Amino acid sequence: MGSEHGNLWIGVGLVGQLLFGARFAVQWLYSEIKGKSRIPDAFWYLSVAAGTLLLAYAIHRNELPFIVGETVTLLIFLRNVQLIRRSG
Repeated sequence: MGSEHGNLWIGVGLVGQLLFGARFAVQWLYSEIKGKSRIPDAFWYLSVAAGTLLLAYAIHRNELPFIVGETVTLLIFLRNVQLIRRSG
């Protein structure tokens, strides 16, 4: 594998991690605005984006524990997005 290709996958993993972390900043700021703990829709959309990138990275790395973990959490995130769309 060339270093350019490897760098692409490192970038995918890093962007996934950044999006995953951004969800918590969004949730915290939203809760501060509301004055109580709440989870905005954006939290779940960021979760799906981050989970998709992290799953792709895990598959690329061929790391089974990471693949299983990301698959399970991505299914939960997708279910929450489905519930948001159904209720909206």
